[in-house]
Amino acid sequence: MRNKIQSASALTLLSSALIVLLLSTASSAAGQDQPTVAKDSVQVTAFTLNVYRGNYDVWSWVPRIEFRVNGPIPSGGQLYVEFIQPGTGPWVKFDCRTEETQKGYWWETKCGGRDIPEDKGSTYTGPVNFAIKMRNELSGTDATLFTGKMKVAKAHSNESGPKVVNHFVYFVDHDWNLPIGYVFVTPDEVYGWKKTTLNVAFWARGEYQGNFQPHLFYQGKEVGKVSFEGREVGQPTCDPEVENGTTLSVADTVPQKATWVRVRCRFFNVQGWDRTGEGPGMFGPLHQLDKNPGEYEFKVLWNNRLARSIKFTAGADGKFDNGIASSNKLGTDRTIVPVQIIGDQDGQWDRTAWKTDAFYGNPLSGFTAAP
Repeated sequence: MRNKIQSASALTLLSSALIVLLLSTASSAAGQDQPTVAKDSVQVTAFTLNVYRGNYDVWSWVPRIEFRVNGPIPSGGQLYVEFIQPGTGPWVKFDCRTEETQKGYWWETKCGGRDIPEDKGSTYTGPVNFAIKMRNELSGTDATLFTGKMKVAKAHSNESGPKVVNHFVYFVDHDWNLPIGYVFVTPDEVYGWKKTTLNVAFWARGEYQGNFQPHLFYQGKEVGKVSFEGREVGQPTCDPEVENGTTLSVADTVPQKATWVRVRCRFFNVQGWDRTGEGPGMFGPLHQLDKNPGEYEFKVLWNNRLARSIKFTAGADGKFDNGIASSNKLGTDRTIVPVQIIGDQDGQWDRTAWKTDAFYGNPLSGFTAAP
């Protein structure tokens, strides 16, 4: 399926085995003459194999990756990924499904994991380098689009007994994500970019349980609350957008089950702007950012306890670009904002990882984590 860019945030995989094109408004990406990787789309995980060199008493792992490329991808272009272990050189290299993609469109792919032969499985843990590349045998070119580094760790499985002592489940450490959040608007299903909805996304540690309650404040007062006949309508919702977990179950003692999830919250009663020219609906006018510029604060209750605070500024145009995403060539239309982590529901995590490990060894310039 091939569609013109409308919203880089409308990422929905139609199938775990298929790669799809979706809508986005990444104007910076649309202006590129060369293919670029959207940094916040790169997600690398460890796929645990229940065998190592024919021995089922020892488990191993291979890499799995998904990412999005902003076009153009020319005819004959082929995306592929290389992984390198320190001290051993090249480890695995595999192609990713690729299709020709014109400028102003983007292509998303996922590859590796189960498709990598078992004899490539490794028991190594530690830093691993990788590169996303594109070759074109028609033109005789081979270019590197993105380079990164991940940290691989392991935890014991949820099994017990003498024969499972070496049954380790492998995972990639994503603590660097926690202080980094996103604020963005998405287009209306009917009116497109004439009317937009506010979205906020943040990361949390642990399996998603659907127990997040988002709230938005402007000048100290909560906004986006609409009632009809004594009941609130259009309540904001939160859903898992990305989940980086393990492919096999880990022991209950493993903190937050070695899982990180990006949660996306949508405020249906808060608009970036409404340029349709139509009057208010049956519930009256909704809160519009362009008509109420200034400082906002997003707060979320997690298990009924305050867990996150994100502050951002909306301009008179209803947008909030602070320059961090564009200066770091993020490749999407999302605005990067610092996230204040409140409470202890994420467990123990590395609060300095973002300085060196963000976006797999591509830390953000101009970004400072919230206290």
